Amino acid sequence: MVETAEDSRTALVTVRVPVALRERLDALAHATKRSRSFLCAEALVEYLEMQAWQIEEIEKALQEADAGDFATEEEQQTLFRARAPTD
Repeated sequence: MVETAEDSRTALVTVRVPVALRERLDALAHATKRSRSFLCAEALVEYLEMQAWQIEEIEKALQEADAGDFATEEEQQTLFRARAPTD
């Protein structure tokens, strides 16, 4: 996570998690010598970035579909052949 001056302010967020998850977090914090807060913030940043990327890609795909921009049957077959398992 890259922190800028704008990002240096913090806010308190409280969340309930299963005990087992809290125990895993504590173990990771201990092993990495990081605080639970640091690890939670890092995880939240990664999650939000992944979700934003996913939403962006879905929106792009919907725009392509609305524009009628679909793969031809030949393009599909080429893709399927490239991904087919080889025995």
